Amino acid sequence: MKLVTWNVNGIRACVKKGFLDFFNEIDADVFCIQESKLQEGQIQLDLEGYHQFWNYAERKGYSGTAVFTKQEPISVTFGIGEDFEELEGRAITLEFPEFFLLNVYTPNSKRDLSRLGYRIEWEQQLKKYINELDAIKPVIYCGDLNVAHQEIDLKNPKSNLGNSGFTLEERGEMTSLLESGYIDSFRYLYPDKGEVYTWWSYMAKVRERNIGWRIDYFILSEVLKDRLVDTEIHCDVMGSDHCPVMIEINI
Repeated sequence: MKLVTWNVNGIRACVKKGFLDFFNEIDADVFCIQESKLQEGQIQLDLEGYHQFWNYAERKGYSGTAVFTKQEPISVTFGIGEDFEELEGRAITLEFPEFFLLNVYTPNSKRDLSRLGYRIEWEQQLKKYINELDAIKPVIYCGDLNVAHQEIDLKNPKSNLGNSGFTLEERGEMTSLLESGYIDSFRYLYPDKGEVYTWWSYMAKVRERNIGWRIDYFILSEVLKDRLVDTEIHCDVMGSDHCPVMIEINI
């Protein structure tokens, strides 16, 4: 089974920059996007053979997630549990016979860290929610998680220490989740592979010089680790400030 995640930074703009070419070429069983930046009815995607599920933010042109899947899911849920009001379209859960798929666009703590408190609340509720799913069946959790977990996951760790996406608090929440029974699929297969990133600033020549961050992930329930075949980061695919990430897994 082949699964893809991609923060498209506006699906309408990304479609104009080759989204459908990559979508058709990769031929994923499940394709997740984040930051769709639209409301219902603002785009008509002709994805033959796929069921489409969208979670829109209340605020227009902001956030949003979607999942396109060949196999019809058993159920679809929006948000990260009834105890946490989520108005920004940041999470979709699809239940399949053998696993849950959770597609997430994690809140950014902002440059001035003014949203760090909300971000940590989100992480703690999300961990609770994932563990509740995992108690039923294994979880594949993916998306733009807005954190570089380890120093190897960004080009300039020393100068970015304490910045949004690389605070001790955000990294600690990722560590806490992984230690509770999950794996970072890329680091599990490639523990020492550096200079591989999924996001680059739009500043001049940053992407050409590969000054990036790895902040897009597939996190798997530990029980699935022996089924993981490979993970690929498609750094050469343009169309967004992020690039797509793919895993192949035997399910």
